[in-house]
Amino acid sequence: VQLQASGGGSVQPGGSLRLSCAASGRTFSGYVVGWFSQPPGKEREFAAAIRWSGGYTTYAGNVQGRSTISGDSAKNTVYLLMHSLKPEDTGVYYCAAYYSGFSSNIPSDERLYKSWGQGTQVTVSS
Repeated sequence: VQLQASGGGSVQPGGSLRLSCAASGRTFSGYVVGWFSQPPGKEREFAAAIRWSGGYTTYAGNVQGRSTISGDSAKNTVYLLMHSLKPEDTGVYYCAAYYSGFSSNIPSDERLYKSWGQGTQVTVSS
């Protein structure tokens, strides 16, 4: 599956952004779709993921309560809505897909995700 990430931008602290991850080549059926962030000069880290079948979600602690991951089957797109953004949320955000089949696992380990989008920049600054 090919992924196209979009929706990044520059916002002030406390603002909101909605990131999009659109699939092409096939649907997200059987996949877990995750979002990962890479702050400047740091390692990439897990933010959130959704299991397409059933809509089960999981979040990293630093975004829990401030973010919502969701899927739109009509558009074959996964969204990450982020609000109450902080300067430490600044970074490049990547979406990635992991084929889980019938497994209920929703991994946070990026090594399991084999398909990656190109990344979209999020900057939170006053």
